[in-house]
Amino acid sequence: MNDGVYRNPFFGFSYRAPYGWVDRTQDMQEGSEPGKSMVLLAMFERPPEAAGDTVNSAVVIAAESVALYPGLKTATDYFAPLTELTTSKGFKVVNEPYEYSLGTKPLVRGDFSKEVGKLTMYQASLVALQKGYILSFSFVAGSSEEVDQLVEKLVFAVPRASAAPKK
Repeated sequence: MNDGVYRNPFFGFSYRAPYGWVDRTQDMQEGSEPGKSMVLLAMFERPPEAAGDTVNSAVVIAAESVALYPGLKTATDYFAPLTELTTSKGFKVVNEPYEYSLGTKPLVRGDFSKEVGKLTMYQASLVALQKGYILSFSFVAGSSEEVDQLVEKLVFAVPRASAAPKK
């Protein structure tokens, strides 16, 4: 991460971390299998072990090999296992998967929420299939507006047009 920005040239995106957030990518990469599944970025508003009276907002970006999901053809297909995992952790579906664009990048987005005591946690997951991987971007915060603010920090590079051949 440079100047608070995580850049991933392989997948062509960058993420501007909110000021003061804690990077826990290395901790969450334990058990990752390169080429199969890997945590690319894991950031939290405060250290996960630090108690607070608000939702500990987070951003987790991961890549998994499409080969791990036989029959998966589209990003929407990934929401079946993703929704199963998310609901097993107490979340409820707020919005079923729908087409979503960030700039020129087509993605599929699903929204979830979970009651935690007096608080409500909101999660948006964005998914794309790219270069044989499922890219998943999960954003957690204390309101849907905060989630959208976190999503807005994700930027996809515009593919460079190939130069015209010289005559």
